[in-house]
Amino acid sequence: MTLDATPLPWRSAALTEEQRSGFFSHLTNAIAGLRANYASFTIAQPEDQLKAPVGNVVQAAGVAADLNITYRTEVRIDGIAGRPDLGIESDQLPVGSVELKAPGLGADPRRFRDKHSRDQWTRFQAIPNLIYTDGTQWSLFRSGVLARSRVDLKVDLLDPTGVQADEESMTALLDLLLDFLDWAPTVPSSPKALAQALAPVTRLLRNEVLADVEANGILRKLMGEWQTTLFPDVDEAGFADGYAQTFTYALLLARLEGATSPLSAESAASELDADHALLAQSLRVLGQPAVRTAIALPAGLLERLIDAVDATRLGKHKDPWLYFYEDFLAAYDPVQRNNRGVYYTPIELVRYMVGATDRALRDHLGRVDGFGDPSVVTLDPAAGTGTFPLAALELAVANATHWGGPGFAAEVATQVAKNLYAFEFLVGPYAVTHLRLSRAVAEAGGSPPAKGVNVLLTDTLTEGVSSDAGATIPIFEQRLVEEQIRASVVKSAATPVTVVIGNPPYDRDTTGSGAAARRKGGMVRYGATPGSTGLLSTFLDRLDTTTRAQQSLQLYNDFVYFWRWGIWKATEQHLGNSIVCFVTASSYLTGPAFGGLRATLREQFTHIWITDLGGDSRAAARGDENVFEGIRTPVAVALCVRREDRVGQDPEIRFRSLRGSRASKFETLASLDEEWTLLPAAPDPLAPLTPDSGTEYATWTPITDVFPWTARGIQFSRSWPVAETAELARKRWDMLVAAPKAERLALLKKSRDADPVREYGSFNTPGLRLPAIANLTPGAEPDGVRRIGFRAFDEQWCVADARVIDMPRPALWLTADEEQVFFTTVDAETTEGPALIAHRAVPDLNGTNNRGGIVLPKRRGAKGANVNPELVKRLSEVYGSPVTPDEIIAYVFALTGTAAFAERLREDIAHDGVRIPFTEDEALFRRAAVAGDVLLRGLTGGTRKLLAGGSSPTLPAVARATAPIQPAGAAFPAEFSYQSSTETVKSQGVV
Repeated sequence: MTLDATPLPWRSAALTEEQRSGFFSHLTNAIAGLRANYASFTIAQPEDQLKAPVGNVVQAAGVAADLNITYRTEVRIDGIAGRPDLGIESDQLPVGSVELKAPGLGADPRRFRDKHSRDQWTRFQAIPNLIYTDGTQWSLFRSGVLARSRVDLKVDLLDPTGVQADEESMTALLDLLLDFLDWAPTVPSSPKALAQALAPVTRLLRNEVLADVEANGILRKLMGEWQTTLFPDVDEAGFADGYAQTFTYALLLARLEGATSPLSAESAASELDADHALLAQSLRVLGQPAVRTAIALPAGLLERLIDAVDATRLGKHKDPWLYFYEDFLAAYDPVQRNNRGVYYTPIELVRYMVGATDRALRDHLGRVDGFGDPSVVTLDPAAGTGTFPLAALELAVANATHWGGPGFAAEVATQVAKNLYAFEFLVGPYAVTHLRLSRAVAEAGGSPPAKGVNVLLTDTLTEGVSSDAGATIPIFEQRLVEEQIRASVVKSAATPVTVVIGNPPYDRDTTGSGAAARRKGGMVRYGATPGSTGLLSTFLDRLDTTTRAQQSLQLYNDFVYFWRWGIWKATEQHLGNSIVCFVTASSYLTGPAFGGLRATLREQFTHIWITDLGGDSRAAARGDENVFEGIRTPVAVALCVRREDRVGQDPEIRFRSLRGSRASKFETLASLDEEWTLLPAAPDPLAPLTPDSGTEYATWTPITDVFPWTARGIQFSRSWPVAETAELARKRWDMLVAAPKAERLALLKKSRDADPVREYGSFNTPGLRLPAIANLTPGAEPDGVRRIGFRAFDEQWCVADARVIDMPRPALWLTADEEQVFFTTVDAETTEGPALIAHRAVPDLNGTNNRGGIVLPKRRGAKGANVNPELVKRLSEVYGSPVTPDEIIAYVFALTGTAAFAERLREDIAHDGVRIPFTEDEALFRRAAVAGDVLLRGLTGGTRKLLAGGSSPTLPAVARATAPIQPAGAAFPAEFSYQSSTETVKSQGVV
């Protein structure tokens, strides 16, 4: 079956002989003209000579079919290699693009070997209608897929006396060009299909914007305006991303709101003016004529694609926009989806949280109409696509209809819309929330507020702007500033909020606090004004000195920032009854670093309900699924109620834990049959928000109380810096620095904390500044090549250089020496193997069992042993003789360094983490310490010890292969067997 077997609206056979002959004559003349040109000139860029002739040939095909075809030569800018050579339009609508290659290179980009062409093809696969040609061969691609058989005119453009193209090949080219010119966007059949269709073209737009900004093009100025009026901390990549998503989603919203064909940025802006003013003005700013020339191809394609959207057809799907942005971002940029935590809350969980909050409003705060009460003001500070605000509106309308009849629906919808606020930082979900909430209000018969629904594009955590901020800016930017002023009013004490509800993002903040660092965390971390104290200090100040020094980094996370902001907004900015209901990572329930958060919850709220939903990826094998698909972090819902008449009393805290399948958890949440455990009043406000397990294990000492300094292992976020040998690691580094600068930037892709254009401090030589990777000359030395504890019992080598490691953990490297031991364990549970693994070298983040865990170093460098001095003192008192820190470590390792401990206590570890029982029997303690020392010596080849004296166990001889492991080129063995009597491993070979 051939690729061009599908009937087309027309083929060359449907044309008249005169029409075909006209095209053949034009093509023949074009070939002759090209041969003459190539014979007469020395061409630096031979594909440049193809532009006008190929453009004219495409026009000639259009003339043959009575089409009004025009072409434009794309403007090339130094540093930008992302634009095809020709843009083709039919009746002023974009049809597709043509990429030209030097004669003789062919027209199959999948076979090109040079990096420039391969990278170019990677970008161009987003174009839905694209021709590649070298003047002789012609290929038509649709979104990266070959659409029909390649055409070869079988002529040599570099031979002035060569043969002419035959009629068969010219006819085939005419068919291909007519197919190309007949392209029209496919009408998506579902919201998911639409998301997947828009994503690659939006990505193409993003890449062109970024390239223009980096080349100091016209968009660099627009980026400055964006920083002034919307997001002052945005960088180049963030601006390009925001531009692309704003352009796409503003067009889409206008189309769904009824904008007529042909759709353009200007017509879309006019449609949005009434109810979506910010998006309307943003679209005008982004679509200025001078700007449009830099992004003509992707902008025109997006206008045509979105113009084809059938809003009525898509509306037949139940809640079509619920997961639209998640589907879009998964196709557009899955890394960004993960980094920004764009995994939207399952509707079953939303309904539970909104329903529980509604009951709390009625039963505990006396708001008999719940969310429908005129005095209830609700805010979702991280709204995503608006699922929580929408659910609150729908529940209020449903309750009003149930108790008062359908006639109350419109009034309640209007009232709730007035009191319902949603903040969102990302333009895509912001636009979707605008659409969903506006339509829901209208469908209930209600009216939105005068300025439209209260969905505001803002960074929740940043301080507000003054009401006169827009007085001195150009008129076209004023709507952008007005949006920030509206958000600032909501953030201020002028807007008391009754309910703060939602699903805040989860993203660790690893930025520094210097002037050059992005102010992630806003007023929560840095304070509302320069020099002021951030709200986060409330959590930090409650921690003891040791915990704060060693654990507080865990507080620098978006979900903690939102917890602090939500508590402040609901209970501290003004007095009154209020509720905060969040679903977040559950680590705050028990983690030592979160003691201040727990204390604040106990002090500010009078009733707390905790639903621990589990979902740790390590427990999935035992049937405990996360309620969020694709999420590995366990989560919990907290419903926190503040009643002013009860403030100052011990809060009532109720807890329940749900384990099992995702479906079973949703079923339990939907049931009104709720079983809670009432927690006893805690004498320590920093105590966990969970009940004791009820076993003796819960009384043992947490391992983090034994080792006060804990850390995370290093995280590369790329695989190549880790190698089996030092020589291989060095070879890979040499390949990186030997590459040309442009290729080097592609080889070392920028990640969150490793940027090839930035300088970094050395963790091997404190005080030394390392020049940017982009500026190195071939042969430049790496900062170091050192061993790492890559996995359990698996040491490898790495390029130990801060410029290629996302999270290098400098403190660990600075304490690494010939005596140091880095123990690793998982946070809450282990599935198999020892609870503690010993490493001689700095361990990888996944150094325990290929899962993220914590590092417990033996020593703290010059500060001495990493053992709680109070524990040393207490054991010495109990035994009546001195106990050393190293003896305690040896004792701990004797218990936890083999699989027996974890196998016997797995369920306890899952509930309470790794805990250590300290015996009152001194002789037993000493014997166990000796055993732990022997175990450590054996596992480290005698290179590490904990106790003075003693000897390392005799180690068996090295393994010898008595038969080949596998023939050269064979697949890796899948099955192994072990004979203990001969200590032999058998597979395809024998060891």
